[in-house]
Amino acid sequence: REASSPSLGKDKADTVIIGGGCVGVSLAYHLAKAGLKDVVLLEKSELTAGSTWHAAGLTTYFHPGINLKKIHAYSIKLYEKLEEETGQAVGFHQPGSIRIASTPTRVDEFKYQMTRAGWHPTEQYLITPEKVQELFPLLNMDKVLAGLYNPGDGHIDPYSLTMALAAGARKYGAQLNYPVQVTNLNPRSDGTWEVETPLGMIQAKRIVNTAGFWARDIGKMIGLQHPLIPVHHQYVVTSTVPEVKALKTELPVIRDLEGSYYLRQERDGLLFGPYESEEKMKLQESWVTNGVPPGFGKELFESDLDRIMEHIEAAMEMVPVLRKADIVNTISGPITYSPDILPMVGPHQGVRNYWVAIGFGYGIIHAGGMGKYLSDWILEGEPPFDLIEVDPNRYGKWTTTQYTAAKARESYGFNNIVGYPKEERFAGRPTERTSGLYDLLKSRCSMGFHAGWEQPHWFYKPGDETGYKPSFRRTNWFEPVGREYKQVMEKVGVIDLSPFGKFKVKGTDSVKLLDHLFANVVPKVGSTNISHMLTPRGKVYAELTVSQLYPGEFMLVTGSGSELHDLRWIEEQITRGGYKVEIENMTDEMGVLSVAGPYARQVLQKLTNEDLSDASFKFLQCRHLKLSNIPVTAIRISYTGELGWELYHRKQDSVPLYNAIMEAGQKEGIDDFGTYALNTLRLEKGFRAWGAEMNCDTNPLEAGLEYFVKLNKAADFTGKQALKQIKEKGLQRRLVYLTLDTDNVDPEGNESVWHNGKARTMVIGNTTSGCFSYGAQQSLAFAYVPMELSKVGQKLEVELLGKNYPATIIQEPLVLTEPTRMRLQRKGESPKI
Repeated sequence: REASSPSLGKDKADTVIIGGGCVGVSLAYHLAKAGLKDVVLLEKSELTAGSTWHAAGLTTYFHPGINLKKIHAYSIKLYEKLEEETGQAVGFHQPGSIRIASTPTRVDEFKYQMTRAGWHPTEQYLITPEKVQELFPLLNMDKVLAGLYNPGDGHIDPYSLTMALAAGARKYGAQLNYPVQVTNLNPRSDGTWEVETPLGMIQAKRIVNTAGFWARDIGKMIGLQHPLIPVHHQYVVTSTVPEVKALKTELPVIRDLEGSYYLRQERDGLLFGPYESEEKMKLQESWVTNGVPPGFGKELFESDLDRIMEHIEAAMEMVPVLRKADIVNTISGPITYSPDILPMVGPHQGVRNYWVAIGFGYGIIHAGGMGKYLSDWILEGEPPFDLIEVDPNRYGKWTTTQYTAAKARESYGFNNIVGYPKEERFAGRPTERTSGLYDLLKSRCSMGFHAGWEQPHWFYKPGDETGYKPSFRRTNWFEPVGREYKQVMEKVGVIDLSPFGKFKVKGTDSVKLLDHLFANVVPKVGSTNISHMLTPRGKVYAELTVSQLYPGEFMLVTGSGSELHDLRWIEEQITRGGYKVEIENMTDEMGVLSVAGPYARQVLQKLTNEDLSDASFKFLQCRHLKLSNIPVTAIRISYTGELGWELYHRKQDSVPLYNAIMEAGQKEGIDDFGTYALNTLRLEKGFRAWGAEMNCDTNPLEAGLEYFVKLNKAADFTGKQALKQIKEKGLQRRLVYLTLDTDNVDPEGNESVWHNGKARTMVIGNTTSGCFSYGAQQSLAFAYVPMELSKVGQKLEVELLGKNYPATIIQEPLVLTEPTRMRLQRKGESPKI
């Protein structure tokens, strides 16, 4: 144990990190190593107090997410060389790990995960039962159908790891001070912070909350309610097991997914940790309401073996030597959970220079990579790659304590549940964030969850198999979505788009601000365009529709999942540039209905005296009008690519507006459609989606967004110089449009793309999104491939559920948009539909 240093040492710092678990110490290490001077970490008791010291220390390359794999991979590579760098032993074992499949559905899941592993550099294999037994000879093989094997996995001693990171942090000049408790945080008008402690005050340029299960208490000091809750996680350590002792090599870690536990070798015994069901698991809810008890640091909860009995029995059946083993230790300690188990990492919307790295359910494997990720972001002003799934701004005011508790309970219980595509989880729903139409529509459709909102995925008709039926293949929504697709292509459909993020921007500098923020030109009064915010390195930070409603007054619209992610970025630019503008978040007050299809104009025209003809209300125009006497802001735009309008209105007007439209469209056969059909329609038109075809991993040129990027406009927009250099150097890869010949499985995105070249068949890229095209009656996908393989006609293969399907690059789009078809018709050409 090292001697502590209860002093502040300085009264000014660049960055103050609050919390000395493995995550906070890793951030201090990475910032200092990158050359940042004045990094100070404050820990209230001692390093590793809280959740770090009692963690089971598992390390794995596996993650179903795409970029979270990069975090895992970086952590493992760092831990491999940390001892050499710092002189501190870290107790790192790498015997590999095996996830066990004992049902056919689980085998499908492994194949699904393998299609996402091909284009990642980390090793992962689908192995036979024979290979599983060879690697772990003590298993009962009766139920084992397959294994998912990661050779580089293992476990590390969390205390030693943190001490090695601490030694590294000090070596590069960071100060780690403890025991020093943060008692208050005061934001100053210039964006800096006063950090109060019993030993005095430090002024900091930024603060980072890495306080584990104390993170809520830190957040409360500045009026934030971080949605976190401590879970009681138990694991059991046995005495020596003769059969384990007799082995020549260390056993790999196993994860029995049906039994919902992990098991690994601990010296000559075994360590076994289950995830109890939603009903049995225990939350420490009193800490959420009353705060963490003062002085709690390296304490544990009372263990409760009854709670984990069914998992112990499952483990004894899978690993029979466990039956005779004696339990020598039962650990039951707090682990912090966010509602979806993923951590919250990055700058927080609404508070300047306040960053978080909190809510780590798997802190040991995330610590190294997240320390590096956050350090790069802090130093370079943009994230090194896209991790919107851990953005702290994915939660908002709708994330109540009750919601957090219900979700944490579900997430913990579902730790080893089958991970399906289009997965829905139902605990804590609906939140208070329902659209005006929710009560009217909820019994008629299958709802999806989007940033707190309920939004129809697809609608039921008599004879449909209703409800949520997840599958890796085509399932109960497949035919109904085809029906809704046809509805929009041939008649007219209505969709609730209320979850969109909606901001109003006005003020003397509004035009100047938007010219600086966006790569596109600023639209004229009464017009709308699609615009992208780029990062300084020229990556796509966001895609929004921008409408100038009145001179200098704009409405900005973004996807539901990026509402606060985009708002934070815009607010930061306003502050940094000193722009005189006001920005107002209208997301919750405003409803949105979209009406689309060949008869959209006919239906809406019945409700207004305004002229909606093409000559009078052109594509990408916006105006205020009344429909059935209800005021709306109407934009002639549709993500379906068909004739359509988006109608922005007060939330309380949603039901009367919807009813009026439905009534007016009876003769035209109007009906509802959901987001699944919308996705098919946009893919057929070749429309890109933010978060799939473009994000902070892609630049707009390789994503095929040149049309929206005006490099010749006068304003020096963010990312302009970087983009010019990218263009000069030439692209390495490009987004292409593929059709696939499949059977009853369709691409979703993130699958491996293969090419059968002269030398060998190899993975050369990845899909970004895909679906079944009801128009072409075959599968369709976007994919990134190297430039030399990006020509129309190029034959490739896409891996789906363990099988490679033939794919061909085609000219996009598959279906021309309605405005393009009209333009060609006016010229006397016959457009393809």
